[in-house]
Amino acid sequence: MDKIKIITDSSADLPKYIIEKYDIEVLPLLVYFGEECYMDGVDMNFKTLLKKIEEGAPFPITSQVNPQRFMECYKKYINEGYKIVSIHLSSKMSGTYQSACIAKDMLETEDIVVIDGKNVTSGLGILTIKACNLREKGLDIKEIEKEIITTIPKVRSVLAFEVLDHLVKGGRLSKTAGVIGNILGIKPILAVKDGEMAVIDKVRGSKKALKYILEEMDNIGIDKEEPFILLDAANEDIIDTLKEKLEEENIDFIEAEVGCGVGTHAGPKACGVFFIEK
Repeated sequence: MDKIKIITDSSADLPKYIIEKYDIEVLPLLVYFGEECYMDGVDMNFKTLLKKIEEGAPFPITSQVNPQRFMECYKKYINEGYKIVSIHLSSKMSGTYQSACIAKDMLETEDIVVIDGKNVTSGLGILTIKACNLREKGLDIKEIEKEIITTIPKVRSVLAFEVLDHLVKGGRLSKTAGVIGNILGIKPILAVKDGEMAVIDKVRGSKKALKYILEEMDNIGIDKEEPFILLDAANEDIIDTLKEKLEEENIDFIEAEVGCGVGTHAGPKACGVFFIEK
């Protein structure tokens, strides 16, 4: 059986124990505060990012993994006898996928498959875990690629946001919508649609946000045989209730904390669910 390495980037927001359990290689995105540069998940996490913003640091920007870093990573594992499945955040949100493709082309090898996950944060995390499970079943890299591409349209997400300032600063919500939302207590509900974050609805208050998430889970239907991730971004209002509901439904879920890439735009007090539909 081939030795296969699964590679992703830090926008997958996978918890450390999952990364270690499946021996996943995670390439960090870069986070810039003015001239200061940090590696997402290595020397900066979401809590540190929020603290710097609160202390008055410039609003951060994130940067893709460049082709050189992919080249170095790929060469290391190819030289060790691995074949590689490399899954990355949506090409509509970042140039990371294109960087991976450039690196593969420069190495001129068929022992690497690069997949546009068309997802971000825990949606990408689910695909990465599924790729690991397929590897354990003995599938080769082309078979894993085919299964992941088939699964991508089935990855569903529902996310509720409490604080709108970061969405506005990151260009994900208009200033007018942000001001009105903050005044009226309106919570936007977002999901990943066609490889991009999209506002799918707006509700007033945390209770209605929780209700919306639960109803969407019921309406869509969850494949309980596949990974399910509960994503938290320093949320306190509904996260515990959401956990209780998942436990009542006997849904085996992974808890994950948002990283700096998505957290830059989400801000605090956001949470949501990612799963594969039936």
